Amino acid sequence: MDKKLHVLLIEDDADDVELLQDAFANNGVEHVMHVINDGGLVTGYLQANKTYPDIIVMDLNLPKVHGREVLKEIKSAPVYDKIPVVILTTSSSPDDRKYTLDLGAADYIIKPTTSKGLYNAVSIITDIVAKS
Repeated sequence: MDKKLHVLLIEDDADDVELLQDAFANNGVEHVMHVINDGGLVTGYLQANKTYPDIIVMDLNLPKVHGREVLKEIKSAPVYDKIPVVILTTSSSPDDRKYTLDLGAADYIIKPTTSKGLYNAVSIITDIVAKS
């Protein structure tokens, strides 16, 4: 990648945030990561910023506003709907997967439990950005 990857991470678990940041760094991905830990703050954050992230990575199980609703808001706004969104969640529910992919998520990844799995997730995320 020629420039730093701008990632908006919507995740309420501080350990998962740290693990993902480490996985990006250990994969040699130059990045800037902004973290929102509450689904209710996403729209305000996007509206307040002049530049949009290259990709949004988000959990589904968020406080205040569920990730399904956050994704629906993002994908229903023409100004944001072109930003690729990757769901990174513990939910293995086929309904969650289908719902989010039907709504326009670029991918649905069940949170890996190993470092190698996290590195693979980062590779998927950077490939999506490269193709968008």
